[in-house]
Amino acid sequence: MHFAIRYLTEYRYDEPVTDNLNALRVKPATTPCQRVDDFGVRVDPESRLHQHLDYYGTTVIEFGVSKPHEHLAIDVRARVATMPAGPPPETDWAPAEDAAYATQGGEYRLAFGTEPDRVAIDELVGLSRAASPAATLQAVAEVIPDRFEYRTGVTYVGSTVEDLLEAGAGVCQDFAHLALVLLRRHGLAARYVSGYLFAPRAGDEAADSAEVDTHAWIEALIPAPDDGEPVWVAADPTNRGLAGERHVKIGHGRHYSDVPPIKGVFRGKAEAELDASVRMTRTDTSPRTAPAT
Repeated sequence: MHFAIRYLTEYRYDEPVTDNLNALRVKPATTPCQRVDDFGVRVDPESRLHQHLDYYGTTVIEFGVSKPHEHLAIDVRARVATMPAGPPPETDWAPAEDAAYATQGGEYRLAFGTEPDRVAIDELVGLSRAASPAATLQAVAEVIPDRFEYRTGVTYVGSTVEDLLEAGAGVCQDFAHLALVLLRRHGLAARYVSGYLFAPRAGDEAADSAEVDTHAWIEALIPAPDDGEPVWVAADPTNRGLAGERHVKIGHGRHYSDVPPIKGVFRGKAEAELDASVRMTRTDTSPRTAPAT
């Protein structure tokens, strides 16, 4: 699939601010299943942009606006081609218990911060355990939406897995964080993925363009048979299955805090009003298969 993506963010301040420093993680990643054909960022007020890769390999674009201003606009545009991934490798659990797998999984096998020690987690681990790592990944992606309602407004960007367990509902970020806990309890390396999902409202399969939100899913390192290299396989617990061509990846990390789209500070006492929108437009004529919203 081919997409044109525009991510527009505007801040309005109720009094002038200065030294507005920002780090953006908004450039689509280049992966075996994704190609970036064009990418650009424009900032108003104008500022010089600096680009580097962070520890996890995500592109970071930094800029600063030192002069007084009451408005900041960040206009991101990209053209991306996505391709279907092959089927996950199938093997039993033995390769995941090997020392070589532990080395390859690195910090993605380790707990992030303080994770809840609750019977509910143990129950979900038991429900999602399957005969193979690949089948377990699929089971995790299914058991979470079975047990928790997707509902906005009950959690926020700083919510924890404990908050999701208490509320019984949350959004894609919460589902992804819970999936990471479950997969790591199974001994699998897993990482948080930030990006976009082309999902037109009301499941309109004929739609070529859609206003979407930033989206979160996960990737698990699935062992391969016959001493083959393990493969990172993407799954979307919000949509009950593996991620596909409609997912556009920006970057990954251990947790949301490793890949926030925009992070910044400014000097001043102003209150800021934020307006952000993402529009994805299909630029090809491939057959459509609508995902769940």
